[in-house]
Amino acid sequence: MAQTAGAEVVGRVVQRLEWPNAAYYIGPGKVQEIASLRPSLNYTMVIFDDELSPTQQRNLERALNVKVIDRTALILDIFAQHAHTREGRLQVELAQHEYLLPRLRGQWPHLERLGGGIGTRGPGETQLEMDRRLVKRRIQQLRRELEEVRRHRALYRRHRAEQGVPVVSLVGYTNAGKSTLMRALSGAEVLVANKLFATLDPVTRRVPLPGGGYFLLTDTVGFINKLPPQLVAAFRATLEELQEADLLLHVIDITHPNAAEQAETVERTLAQLGLADKPRIAVFNKIDCLQKADGRSPPDEGELAYVLSYLRQWHPQAVLISALRGWGIEELLRQVQEALARLGKVKAVKD
Repeated sequence: MAQTAGAEVVGRVVQRLEWPNAAYYIGPGKVQEIASLRPSLNYTMVIFDDELSPTQQRNLERALNVKVIDRTALILDIFAQHAHTREGRLQVELAQHEYLLPRLRGQWPHLERLGGGIGTRGPGETQLEMDRRLVKRRIQQLRRELEEVRRHRALYRRHRAEQGVPVVSLVGYTNAGKSTLMRALSGAEVLVANKLFATLDPVTRRVPLPGGGYFLLTDTVGFINKLPPQLVAAFRATLEELQEADLLLHVIDITHPNAAEQAETVERTLAQLGLADKPRIAVFNKIDCLQKADGRSPPDEGELAYVLSYLRQWHPQAVLISALRGWGIEELLRQVQEALARLGKVKAVKD
């Protein structure tokens, strides 16, 4: 994620603790160790792979004398870079302001020292209260604008439902290949990039079914482990596309060393969104990265046994595909056709 945000990673420090330190998240000794690395690594920022409390972040910045950000701030920065539509920018800005609000006190340490005690508030406290009012006012405005977006999307979904067009949504861990699959299925020119959170704004395209008719395919924001609650709340309008879908395609990158954990994260997030019972098809993507020696034909399941043995426990009926090469797309469309037929959304077609 740090590289996606444009940072150059010069070092990595890990510490095992039974519980986070209240003052620094990590132990004081580890703080000193990180500080001692600065002359040799010449780092200008420290990123924590978890959410820090405002107090922890403030204490760490004072102790390390560099900017400190946590996992949530890093994700928000990536989202801000990739938000291109008005809706995307509104959603990211709302999440940023909700993240910033409890951390405003740390923005004015030099002014806070000027006043203290009841009845002796200095200019720092005045500035702090003014900033809080401005941020709260902006949050309220953003929520109103996003509520308008949500109502507009609800009208659009109602119109689709009245037409009886089935809707299928792509879900998956970020960078699992959802946008590549969207392009392979629909032929649409959508952004495809080998980086995290390349797609933030939902994209909907029409896809023909092998037995006739069509369905609408929607691509949404990718999931990630420890997804910040601010993002779930801010992207409510976008994630409602998943709630209205008739069928989900859970795209899994089987070449990733943590593929099983990523799939679990997606399933857990879907459960948190109340979508645990939504019909879905598991799609094992990127089998071209495990291809045969000739580089032109897909491997059979015997050649992928060492990869599939674990994932098949949870997804025994998964479809093997390469969205990039187009392998397995016909089989995936056939299974989509059958699933929609079972749901009564399209007519079953005999071979």
